[in-house]
Amino acid sequence: MDLENKEEMNVETTSEVVETEQATEAAPQAEAVAEEKPTRQRRGRGKKQKIETTEEKPQSEWTERVVQIRRVTKVVKGGKKLSFRAVVIVGNKKGQVGVGCAKAAEVIIAIQKAIADGRKNLITVPIFKTTIPHPIVGRSGAGEVMLRPASQGTGIIAGGAVRLVLELAGIENILSKSLGSKSPLNAANATLDALQKLTPFSDVAKKRGLTMAQLLN
Repeated sequence: MDLENKEEMNVETTSEVVETEQATEAAPQAEAVAEEKPTRQRRGRGKKQKIETTEEKPQSEWTERVVQIRRVTKVVKGGKKLSFRAVVIVGNKKGQVGVGCAKAAEVIIAIQKAIADGRKNLITVPIFKTTIPHPIVGRSGAGEVMLRPASQGTGIIAGGAVRLVLELAGIENILSKSLGSKSPLNAANATLDALQKLTPFSDVAKKRGLTMAQLLN
């Protein structure tokens, strides 16, 4: 009986020792977890959420169209200098249009310079009911372009550089014929010359001493 009691006492003491060791090991772990939780919450509170906003850029009213890009050479001392020439038409489709021409060693730079040149040489086109007031002929070098007004629904009867100039000027109905050089630069400049020589009905009425209604009737 004594041996059995001693063995039971030893088992109870060993179990108590194991429980106390587990409790002592679990205590620092619980404290460490308790210390980590507030630190994580503090870090989360301190951070600021970034809200991404996409701002749309306002679209420009000007439209650019590249008519021609040519590789040109210039004879200099020691050989030939290669460059690119760009012809660009700039307009807002509200009565203003211009033609720009520029050269550069790279195509992109040449186009940028031509756009800047076109905006410097803008002209105002007198538009009467989506067409031009009267027939006109424009010339530039060997290029010659004839323009005639057209009725509603006709559209732009033109091609190449002449069509681009008329579209960007804001004209919707017109008849045209290229009579001279087929060069896009000459055709564009001849069209620009014809549009520049147009006379609005208001100016003609003032010169004749009439009103617009009397002039049109």
